[in-house]
Amino acid sequence: MSFNKFRPFTVGCILAVALSGAPLVLGQMTPTQTSTATTATRERNTNIRSVPSGSKMKFRGVVISREGDTFTIRDRSRADYQVLITDNTSIKTHGGFLRSGKKYPVTDILRGLIVEVEGKGDNAGTLVAEKIRFNESDMRAAITSDTRVSPVEANQERMAGQMDELYAVAAEARAEVKAVNERVSALDDYDVQEHVSVTFRTNSAVLSPEAKTQLDELAVKTQGARAFMIEVAGHTDATGSEAKNLRLSRQRADAVVQYLAVQHKIPLRRFVTPMGYGKTDAVADNTTSTGRQQNRRVEVKMIINRGLNQSGTTPASSSATPRP
Repeated sequence: MSFNKFRPFTVGCILAVALSGAPLVLGQMTPTQTSTATTATRERNTNIRSVPSGSKMKFRGVVISREGDTFTIRDRSRADYQVLITDNTSIKTHGGFLRSGKKYPVTDILRGLIVEVEGKGDNAGTLVAEKIRFNESDMRAAITSDTRVSPVEANQERMAGQMDELYAVAAEARAEVKAVNERVSALDDYDVQEHVSVTFRTNSAVLSPEAKTQLDELAVKTQGARAFMIEVAGHTDATGSEAKNLRLSRQRADAVVQYLAVQHKIPLRRFVTPMGYGKTDAVADNTTSTGRQQNRRVEVKMIINRGLNQSGTTPASSSATPRP
């Protein structure tokens, strides 16, 4: 009887204690729930779509950026994917009837180029490219845009039908990367880490022993470096015809690339497309022998992407590890 008399009071006390502890439990859960929601929101806001590991995919889109041996492609639905280029990647133009396409080096994958990519996803969600195909006309349009000779819209207008939508995506992508669409020499996104200038004899594209020594020193500094590329620009003095000088300056640039690739095993995908500028960019007076000697040169720049090198570590302070 005495227990039944105090039973309502006992139940009330138990309920009061339980309710007083509830805010503490809820308060402890709130930061975790908030953090989880924030993380989920950030994941939803990412632009790069992941490719399932081992999945074989094939899609068509426009190259909107390139960093070393990877580039980002945007398809007609405006979805972005990251693509990895390897030494086994086949890069060609589309072949015609009873003929195969023309092969291109990995250095010619430029921003604004419309490509068809086929490959498999890796563990990082990146598409490892097995085949990359494109039209010759699209390559010409991309080169025109990248070197700022003339806008690529004139080439776009000549395309019709099902390509209209794809070119609209290309125009949108170029607008988004307008600030970084100049050649790497403008250094919008890159910092020059090392710079050497090797000179040549008159009418020659043969590297001298002194030039090879300079390139050897540069190659040592690339060991252990991350996110680097090498820009190579050939030049001549003012003697000779314009056509001859353009050809000779490109031969000099190619000689430098070949030496670094063969002698120091620097992958070709690390080189920006080598250019020959002829006599158009003199650094000294072409009316003097000394000035002409200075103009017969190839300028080689090792450039580091700012976004991937925020730690500020220089190649010289890095341990000598195999290049990625």
